[in-house]
Amino acid sequence: MVAVYILLSYLLGSIPVGVVLSKLKGQDPRKAGSGNIGATNVMRTVGKGLGILTLAGDIAKGFLPTWLAMHYNQPTIGVAACGLAAFIGHVWPIYLGFKGGKGVATALGFFLALKPAVIPLLLVAFVLVLVKWRYVSLGSLVSTVLTPIFLALFGSPIEYIAASLVVGLLIFYKHSDNIKRLLAGKEHKFHGASA
Repeated sequence: MVAVYILLSYLLGSIPVGVVLSKLKGQDPRKAGSGNIGATNVMRTVGKGLGILTLAGDIAKGFLPTWLAMHYNQPTIGVAACGLAAFIGHVWPIYLGFKGGKGVATALGFFLALKPAVIPLLLVAFVLVLVKWRYVSLGSLVSTVLTPIFLALFGSPIEYIAASLVVGLLIFYKHSDNIKRLLAGKEHKFHGASA
């Protein structure tokens, strides 16, 4: 059953929430702004409302399979694998030819299910970076680095910490262009979005 849960987690994670919602307004986030399917680009290109819904949907994709695996008493390695599969589904979705988003919101949902206590700390770190420097990408990267540290401090199983390290490496990989722009001082700053 663990293999079935992992497969279903990947398929759920692959649902391109941002693309589906954007098409309600006749838009495709892959063809506008940064070309990313995540909440930030949806917010910039389609509007704040659908951006927030995209964020909620992407978080849910990481949360639900992880929570269900825990609820049905899967072993810790199975729980970690389900959350990781959902995250990979968002980053490399089968429905979009394996070209997906950067995975930050889906990772947030994953870790929200694993250890809710770490989320307020990660959000505080994200908001502080965003307020200080106005870079969503930098806030995401800082929170990504802090995740395995906070999971360890809260006594999480080694499988959860290992999964967070894999997620972190993939998030940094998917943000390689953002990192180059940050270093060059050319990254887009966050200035809010229209409704």
